[in-house]
Amino acid sequence: MNYLEKFRDISTLIFDVDGVLTNSNLLVLENGSLLRTMHTRDGFALKRAVQKGYRVCIITGGKSQGVIKRLNGLGITDVFAGVSDKISVFNTYLKDQGISAKEVLYMGDDLPDWEVMQHVALPCCPQDAAHEILEIASYVSPKDGGTGCVRDVVEKVLRLHGNWVDTQL
Repeated sequence: MNYLEKFRDISTLIFDVDGVLTNSNLLVLENGSLLRTMHTRDGFALKRAVQKGYRVCIITGGKSQGVIKRLNGLGITDVFAGVSDKISVFNTYLKDQGISAKEVLYMGDDLPDWEVMQHVALPCCPQDAAHEILEIASYVSPKDGGTGCVRDVVEKVLRLHGNWVDTQL
């Protein structure tokens, strides 16, 4: 089977934040605030997925209001922040939305993502993910976290469904 075929049945995209949508680095200010950077092309891809009717969900242990505001600005309303038990949130989300795990892509980068990744059709990670995550990922993006790995997987899903480029002028 062509590895791209694994992306064909995906209708729901779920992502971690730190190490996936960011590069894992934190700038710690004197007042204790934490600053992150996010890749604009990841943002474009997420917004495009939402516009094309895909379910996009974020499950993160972080609680940054700036990150939540950025994601909401991209049209992502299913943002679960401050989560310590990701599998419970994941299971509740699937049940509440009537989603089968067979249509879910999950991208994570570290041990808190490991259990969820065991239960999805397409577990993905950036190339700089933790060793344990690299071992269980069905697809490893050639991009690091925060440098386009999210766009990489979103674009594959949308292209396979003919939803990436609008051909009408």
